[in-house]
Amino acid sequence: MVRQASGGEVLERAKRLVVEARTVDELRQAQAVLLPLEFGLTLAQTAQAIGVSVGWACQLRRRFILAGGLPEVDRPTPGGRRRENMTREEEAAFLAPFFEKASAGGILVVGEIKQALDERLGRKVALASAYNLLHRHGWRKLAPDKRHPQADVAAQDAWKKNSPTSSSKSSARGRAKGDPPDVSGRSALRSHLRHAALLVPQTHSPAVSGDGDAGVHVRLCRRLRD
Repeated sequence: MVRQASGGEVLERAKRLVVEARTVDELRQAQAVLLPLEFGLTLAQTAQAIGVSVGWACQLRRRFILAGGLPEVDRPTPGGRRRENMTREEEAAFLAPFFEKASAGGILVVGEIKQALDERLGRKVALASAYNLLHRHGWRKLAPDKRHPQADVAAQDAWKKNSPTSSSKSSARGRAKGDPPDVSGRSALRSHLRHAALLVPQTHSPAVSGDGDAGVHVRLCRRLRD
């Protein structure tokens, strides 16, 4: 036995809505109720007739019945922040001292804002609440630039290039690049030490009798002081 479709109590309203519908969605919602009750169509047949899926046809019927025969597409959907701690104006006034401090060259610390927010609300809130508060007011960068707004960039760059510290670092890097690699199977050779064991070519070593094969000799050298 086929189960009788529900919604008989809103059938008359569905009939009126078919005639008075102002949008396609309203018409489909009325037809989703009317076709099964008035013409005995199954839910699958109803969905095919109104051009939607079976699941959506079921949703349209259920919403129309729960709304007491009123087209739900006309009902305003709830929106806004219904659990807000402060209004936008109150938030702006709360953040104003922090923004003013940051614009003057200070640092905007989220932890301080969270602590002030806890005191303002009289309870502890999550750190994410402070971040969300900042994001709502268009604040993304939480600290000012490292460079002072009145700094002379060209002068700073020139000083970096000509400073003694920069020159010594460049020389050290140049010497490090020229150091010979360590020899496999032996202790590491580090030419930057005060007394270094360096590998030198055979031509700079005293003659050594042997098989006549060219070889490499180890000589202890002292690095000259600059």
